[in-house]
Amino acid sequence: MPVKGVSRVGGLGTAAVLSGAVATAAVLTSCGTTNSSAPEQPSRAAPSESPSRAAPSRSSTPSKSPRPSKHPTPSASASRSTPGTVHLPPLHADFDYQIGGAYPPPAGARIVSRDRTASPAPGLYNICYVNAFQAQPDERASWPADLLLRDADGEVVVDEDWGEALLDIRTAAKRARVAARVNRWIDGCAAKGFDAVEPDNYDSYTRSDDLLTANDATAFIALLSRHTHARRLAIAQKNTVELAGLRKRTGLDFAIAEECAEYDECGEYAQAFADRVIVIEYSDSGLRKARSGFAGRLSIVRRDVDVSTPGSADYVRKVR
Repeated sequence: MPVKGVSRVGGLGTAAVLSGAVATAAVLTSCGTTNSSAPEQPSRAAPSESPSRAAPSRSSTPSKSPRPSKHPTPSASASRSTPGTVHLPPLHADFDYQIGGAYPPPAGARIVSRDRTASPAPGLYNICYVNAFQAQPDERASWPADLLLRDADGEVVVDEDWGEALLDIRTAAKRARVAARVNRWIDGCAAKGFDAVEPDNYDSYTRSDDLLTANDATAFIALLSRHTHARRLAIAQKNTVELAGLRKRTGLDFAIAEECAEYDECGEYAQAFADRVIVIEYSDSGLRKARSGFAGRLSIVRRDVDVSTPGSADYVRKVR
């Protein structure tokens, strides 16, 4: 989701950490499926947590958004058969971003992303949105106090644009505990019939006052990737272009990039993910720029910043 009033993060403070790794990171080929060797995790369980995200509205540094509610029915994932095999979204297919509320997909849409509290759209490739790195305001009290990131004064570090507490993933033990909870949500996505997971706020370390590092973020997302693949779901990298070159290490299958045209980043995502990239722009100029460079290669949509539903005053959805 875009973050209001915050200057775009372009990897500040991470260059030294990533320089060697990015140079050797491999670019995955553009295949329709990918095999995971991740160990099988506990059996699926419907999520017992509260909805994935409350109100909406963000803009500037992408990395999150609102939440919805919807109807059942398994998605286009019914063909998952071989253990460890996940199905990737179709290349440069029409996409709709519905994380602010589910509604009947527009004609021509083949991919849709919805909140984990929603149900998949029948017949489409469905992506399940989860807030993986931050605690939503209505869920903060339910997180163990020691899993909320705190500064030297013991104050919880908060993403001010969304009022969300950052989760403490600085140690392997804490990462495992946070992942255990997020993995229950992923189990719920799998049980509902989603095809993939969109874990938001991968870039939260850039808002942590230097308490978290890029290595913390990649170690945590790798835990989620292994669990997601064990559920035979694909997993997206949400924004965080500075870590795109590490996708082999982290196990990420495709990218969801907000405003990558606006910030001249679409090419980096396209190279790292072999064109398997979903682009959300929040302005007409961003849409024009995305289409001028990548119309025949990437999935591109223009949405309103609140990712609202049809009928609302702010609703915008354009593909050209």
